[in-house]
Amino acid sequence: MILVLLTVMIPIYWIVLASVKTQGDIYTAPATYFPHPFTTENYRTVATDIPLWMYLRNSLILTTVLSALKILLGVFSAYALALLRFPGRNLLFLVVISALMVPNQITLISNYALISQLELRNTFLGIILPLAGTAFGTFLMRNHFLSLPKEVIEAARMDGAGPFKLLWRVVLPMSWPTLSAFALITIVNDWNEYLWPFLMSEDERTAPIQIGLTFLQNNEGITNWGPVMAGTVLAVIPVLIVFLILQKNLIKGLTSGAVKG
Repeated sequence: MILVLLTVMIPIYWIVLASVKTQGDIYTAPATYFPHPFTTENYRTVATDIPLWMYLRNSLILTTVLSALKILLGVFSAYALALLRFPGRNLLFLVVISALMVPNQITLISNYALISQLELRNTFLGIILPLAGTAFGTFLMRNHFLSLPKEVIEAARMDGAGPFKLLWRVVLPMSWPTLSAFALITIVNDWNEYLWPFLMSEDERTAPIQIGLTFLQNNEGITNWGPVMAGTVLAVIPVLIVFLILQKNLIKGLTSGAVKG
């Protein structure tokens, strides 16, 4: 566990360390493990050289809308595939599983052509639409719904609960750990999304923070690692806050069904 912790924490420590070092101190050989001198100039550079708050706002908008859509679509589709009866249900689930095996990069050209024809480039809608599908969420939530006690679900149906009431009053209250794990994974992935927003965004009006950090890397033809690391720290903080809030439910959700009482 100590080795795993060091493997994870050393790169994080190095990022934070570089964010409070001067440019000359970063390139010192041999490397120093404490800032000398300590400086917050890199953070001021990030705030002045790029429209930082606009990039953060864009990331917040894209992540909030995308995550909400993926969670809703994942829950509703999984509920239908797990607890509703209709023709072709198993075939439809095979299509969902097949979608998990297709890398997103394969669909880039077709998605780009479609969004360009719809004249949605450099818009939030153009970034959101191709990313809103969630085969992973459907797969995860369906398997969880199938593991719920059938007696409870049948009892609710006998009491007159319709499909929506059954979902909101019975199924979801028993699914918060798995739903929290799904939400956290979705939020982190959407916050870190880079390739598709990079193709769709033309300026700071729609570009997320990950795109904004690339402008720091190309400053005057030299990689100015201090501001880049400072921007990286600022980009990680929102995701870290979400993780700290949902970490207990994440562990419960990912281990649910692994141990039988």
